[in-house]
Amino acid sequence: MTSPSPVDNDRGCLRPVLAVPLILLTLVAAYFCWTALTIRPSGPWDDDAYAGIVLSCVLTIGAAGAAAVLWLLPSVRRTMGWWWVGPAVVLGVIAAVRWGTGG
Repeated sequence: MTSPSPVDNDRGCLRPVLAVPLILLTLVAAYFCWTALTIRPSGPWDDDAYAGIVLSCVLTIGAAGAAAVLWLLPSVRRTMGWWWVGPAVVLGVIAAVRWGTGG
């Protein structure tokens, strides 16, 4: 009766497995958010730069949304705290603000 329950045993191995996609999606969101913030149009006529900003923002929001959807799965939520998905969501909000203000 002193042995741990099977649920507790799985949490030790499950956390690193679930951390990989969350970390990768956060890194993808961070890269595209960085590109959205560093692209500077040469002038109001520079449609390619504005398109690059919009694309970077959309990809950032997509990666952050995928991380949030992954975290919403009950097995992931039980194992991973909210702070695992927090950085990705913050990057998504930053990209949304960038898109809304100048994309």
